[in-house]
Amino acid sequence: MLKTVNSKERTPVWIALSDFYLDTELQDSDFRYIAKTILESPYTFEEVKTINTYEVFPLLQSNLLQPAGEWACFNEKWLVEAITAHLETKNRFKNLMIRIGYKKYGWMQEDYWEKLESIYNEMKRK
Repeated sequence: MLKTVNSKERTPVWIALSDFYLDTELQDSDFRYIAKTILESPYTFEEVKTINTYEVFPLLQSNLLQPAGEWACFNEKWLVEAITAHLETKNRFKNLMIRIGYKKYGWMQEDYWEKLESIYNEMKRK
């Protein structure tokens, strides 16, 4: 196992980021909710991108590849338990495989990250 994480601090971020993996088009209100969650967390925007890559992406990316994936929301209890279990078995090899997978499928979120960063920066200035 690599570095341990504080799942209590991470949970709101995991839940907010899970919206990126729903089989729906996100609205401005969704991006504002995610940005607000990041701003209220102890993490920087870049740290949240890393959390997405190594903690949320490995479990939820397949939803975007399914013809009829989850579109409403992910069960929060399941999500937290699944990510926590994933982190307990994390190692350097798994991280390498995640990086490879993210390079292959991460493009599916590029527009979302750009929009989120714009809204995040706007909200941070206020």
